Amino acid sequence: MAEQQDISLARGAPSLDIVAVDDLRAAAQRALESDPKGALSYGTSKGYPRLLEWIARKQDVSEDQVIATNGSMQADVFLFQELVEPGDLAVVEAPTYDRTLLMLQKLGAEILPIPLEEDGIDVEALARELEGGARPKLAHVIPNFQNPAGYTLSLEKRHRLLELAREYDFTIFEDDPYIELRFEGEPLPTMLSLDDTGRVVYASSFSKTVCPGVRVGYLVGSDELIARIRKRGTETYISPSMIAQAIVAEFCASGAIDRSIETVKAALRDRRDATGAALERELPDANFNLPQGGYFLWVDLPEGADVGELESRAKERGVIFVPGTDFLLEGGESSFRIAYSGVSAKEIDEGVSRLADAYKELAGAAAA
Repeated sequence: MAEQQDISLARGAPSLDIVAVDDLRAAAQRALESDPKGALSYGTSKGYPRLLEWIARKQDVSEDQVIATNGSMQADVFLFQELVEPGDLAVVEAPTYDRTLLMLQKLGAEILPIPLEEDGIDVEALARELEGGARPKLAHVIPNFQNPAGYTLSLEKRHRLLELAREYDFTIFEDDPYIELRFEGEPLPTMLSLDDTGRVVYASSFSKTVCPGVRVGYLVGSDELIARIRKRGTETYISPSMIAQAIVAEFCASGAIDRSIETVKAALRDRRDATGAALERELPDANFNLPQGGYFLWVDLPEGADVGELESRAKERGVIFVPGTDFLLEGGESSFRIAYSGVSAKEIDEGVSRLADAYKELAGAAAA
């Protein structure tokens, strides 16, 4: 009898079969041939010059408004460290990325969770909090194919959030690593592009469109803010990885990134569809919405379902997922996140089938 293989529905990363290995190899060779000194030396904290130029052109900003970092999480950390003091109020979506909660808690921030709806953060709930006296330093928002829920912030809500930021004088941190991974619907403008008052700081990543191993992300903000963060970068690590950024710069300049994005999107669409079909077939109690892009899908089970116990029983069957409680300060006991990005359709079918078996066993035990 064949040994049962573990299946991870937990990790938000692409599988190796959809990474453009040959194009990356060629980009690395070009980087080392065209600029060995720049790629192999210490640089400055702002990042590799050719990559900064590419990002600035893409975002329609000056190069002085950009810092390229070791992954977008490094950009997040730098921004939070720069703006958030102990006791400052920070708005987050509920649910939100677990590392965001961890970083803000470590800085001593007071966290104000605002419920997430199918079209993004509940801006009117935020407005009520502001009208009631809440004065946040910043609001962290993942606008496209949100992690963990997969939801996308509507255009109307993007404009309303900008209005609230202007009226109540807070920064919008637009954390946008999944923007390129839309496979349905019309693209929406970034809040950065809609902002005319300097309220938005924008982050994105090449981990989702090139490969996670390059660990290259970036931050866009005002000249003054980015200058302070570059100083923080110098004091932290002298410079980010020049060779990784040189490879990404070549990958982008050659057009390989566009091919890579199309490959990743096609695979993700198939995997999302497989996840939705498997849940409908195997786990009819599950309530979920299919995202229009990205890596993740949020599942709500009936109230009272014990996802903590379900997680344990699923692990016994070789299936891993992330419980909803990881993404919330309170609640989430009957919810969980599925990451379909790193598994094949066949693995998704098998994984959801095992998960359903665990759920049925748990429901039987509860009824006994």
